[in-house]
Amino acid sequence: MRKLFVFLASGFFLSLSVNAQKVSGVVKDDQGKGVDKSTASLLRAKDSSVVKLAVTDAAGKFSFQANPGSYLVSTSHVGHSTVYSNVFEVSGSGDVDLGIITISKAATNLGAVIVTSKKPMVEVKADKTILNIEGTINATGNDALELLRKSPGVMVDKDDNISLAGKNGVRIYIDGKPSPLAGADLANQLKSMQSAQIEAIEIITNPSAKYDAAGNAGIINIRLKKNKAFGTNGSVNAGYNIGVYPKYNGGISFNHRNKGLNIFGNYNYNHTKQDNEFNLYRSVLDTVFDNKTSMIFRNESHGFKTGLDYFIDNKHTIGVLINGNMSEMNFDNDSRTPISYKPTGVVDRILVANNSNSMERNNVNFNLNYRFADTSGHELNIDADYGLFRNDGNQLQPNYYYNAAGNVLLNSFFYRFISPTDIDIYTLKADYEQNFKKGRLGIGAKTSVINTENNFQRFNVSQLHPEQKTLDLARSNQFDYKENINALYVNYNKQLKGMMFQVGVRMENTSSSGKSYALNANGTVDKTNPQTFKRNYTDFFPSAALTFNKNPMNQWGLSYSRRIDRPAYQDLNPFEFKLDEYTFMKGNTELRPQYTNIVTLTNTYKYKLNTSLSYSHVADVFAQLVDTTDKSKSFLTRKNLATQDVIALNISYPFMYKTYMLFVNFSGNYSKYKADFGGGSRVVNLDAASFNIYTAQSLKFGRKKDWTAEVSGWYNTPAIWQGVFKSKAMWSVDGGVQKTIFKGQGTFKVSVSDIFFSMKWSGESNFAGQVSRANGNFESRQLRTSITWRFGSSSVKAARQRNDASEEEKKRTQSSGGLGGN
Repeated sequence: MRKLFVFLASGFFLSLSVNAQKVSGVVKDDQGKGVDKSTASLLRAKDSSVVKLAVTDAAGKFSFQANPGSYLVSTSHVGHSTVYSNVFEVSGSGDVDLGIITISKAATNLGAVIVTSKKPMVEVKADKTILNIEGTINATGNDALELLRKSPGVMVDKDDNISLAGKNGVRIYIDGKPSPLAGADLANQLKSMQSAQIEAIEIITNPSAKYDAAGNAGIINIRLKKNKAFGTNGSVNAGYNIGVYPKYNGGISFNHRNKGLNIFGNYNYNHTKQDNEFNLYRSVLDTVFDNKTSMIFRNESHGFKTGLDYFIDNKHTIGVLINGNMSEMNFDNDSRTPISYKPTGVVDRILVANNSNSMERNNVNFNLNYRFADTSGHELNIDADYGLFRNDGNQLQPNYYYNAAGNVLLNSFFYRFISPTDIDIYTLKADYEQNFKKGRLGIGAKTSVINTENNFQRFNVSQLHPEQKTLDLARSNQFDYKENINALYVNYNKQLKGMMFQVGVRMENTSSSGKSYALNANGTVDKTNPQTFKRNYTDFFPSAALTFNKNPMNQWGLSYSRRIDRPAYQDLNPFEFKLDEYTFMKGNTELRPQYTNIVTLTNTYKYKLNTSLSYSHVADVFAQLVDTTDKSKSFLTRKNLATQDVIALNISYPFMYKTYMLFVNFSGNYSKYKADFGGGSRVVNLDAASFNIYTAQSLKFGRKKDWTAEVSGWYNTPAIWQGVFKSKAMWSVDGGVQKTIFKGQGTFKVSVSDIFFSMKWSGESNFAGQVSRANGNFESRQLRTSITWRFGSSSVKAARQRNDASEEEKKRTQSSGGLGGN
């Protein structure tokens, strides 16, 4: 039966040839002599999987034939330490000469040559930047949002909105699957994910037609850990952090793999208590509100991932994957707002609003996948996914008004908000690639359905008996949102003489509808007369790229793409979410998608110095505005600005010398925002130039080179957040050390984050007659420690690699192309 299945599946594909280029180098010892019979391994850069093996000749020379892609080479010899090259690109034109690779004698004899990968902290490739979290000391004890805040070119504003290269339309993916969440819900999901779960963060600024068109600033893919080693193995980790309050985390992972089956799983637990400060000064007409808030954030989360891959043969693989995150969060706010008469500055009354908010955030994803790949370049990937999100919120909002002295209670109002949200996501996609006309042709299709049910209940609460509450029907509702996106794409790339081109187009049809229902007095939904809206539109998203690679040591590229950002369901819900008596949030049913056209010029010099210059024009850009109502009250909402124009420059350079590693990244942008919401103070005309500098460096030391020191830091100049908020500069420096323990089977890490406690944000806005100044900070300076113990077969020995090399090469000849159009 299995042979029949393989025969039928193989019958769909045509056999076409694969072009390859030569990769060569010379292995020498520390005396400058060629090393005979040493092992050279060509490794795929994205996962360090073995592509080919070679043995050096008497002069130490070796060579491979390699298809276009990103690689690195490891060289090893009995009695010598394994050495790794920098990551390099095989462009499809011209051979790659790695030059001389020097290996040194090991301090102690090795029982067997073991190939293990040591990736740099940051890798810059033609289409993305990769932060290798797993091996970074200063990532210890961070959550995913903190890691993004410290990533090159990424900015996280005061409301935890994420922007990249000066643009706010970033799409977050988890293990190649787009998250349906946005705003505070997305931030809370990222806060519940710990660095112990994360292998790498991929920043993709110019995706091809194979990817979803959503994300005008690009895609950030958070890749979770998955053990790839043969045999039975696993690891246990535990961590402890202390700032103002203690925090702790722990986890375990397990993997069993042989030629036919891979079974894997991991579990992580995190307990966090964190201090935050937030201050907001608002001036509206003749009234000043000077709010100061202290907040305690508590989070207890459980993350898990389990699955299996069944290798039917060397061409066919099927897999099942289940992952999820369960978290319970609590926010306790102490808020005090003196309200004064602006002309005299005299305080009239004081609002004290000490609220608490309990939330649950649960997410589980199920995936069934099939992959076909043969040695002649045919590849088919099919994925079926179901994801569910179950979020619950329960907030108590008391409001006490005191006299100016704060000793006489004038009046008070109590509210409770209960807001469960259910999200179900169904996705089916297929991606196929083959060699065609001496190039590479890819086609694919995807359909996805998102169903969202958001129930919002506001209660007036008795002050004497808080358990007694009355539903406020005028300020409660049920909001149901459904979105169906169907997509087709075609993509083609080909190497010409001295030049490679890629062209593609993606067609997406979007059908969405929203229904807002009133609630009955008992909390049930009244479906008799809903407010509704519907949208149906079809868009084409072309992309193209030229790479001039006649001289592999100095390559130029030019690319273009069109992208879209659709409104999140939270931004469309028209009902209010009260922060206090004078501040609330509301959605906007008139919010339209924003569209972006991007042109990028790139240069790669000697495979190290990477430079890109881009221009983006965004139409109907999303902006978060602080608008006014009822004279002195303010509300946060999203609206479409007319346009945003962004010019962005990014320069990065990696440097390695023996055991020292340095990475420097500079990203700068100039943005201009224009909009007119009614003239006068309701006109937005802002422009600003800003830049970000990120640097990371590490050094191995000690007699056995089993100590590693690491220092990393970043600096952001003043910028514009969400179209109207002018922020001030921010910066931070982290430092730490790592020690290899347990005879190489474990590591101990200790680090200090934000050493100078400089990660403090501030800024101001002036819109619709309201001047706002805000600032804040959180428990960013922490002492973080962690210990990891690895057990079982944690690497693939060279002898076994030689036996399996031909089979591995057949499986991995063609790259899967990143996220595969999720």
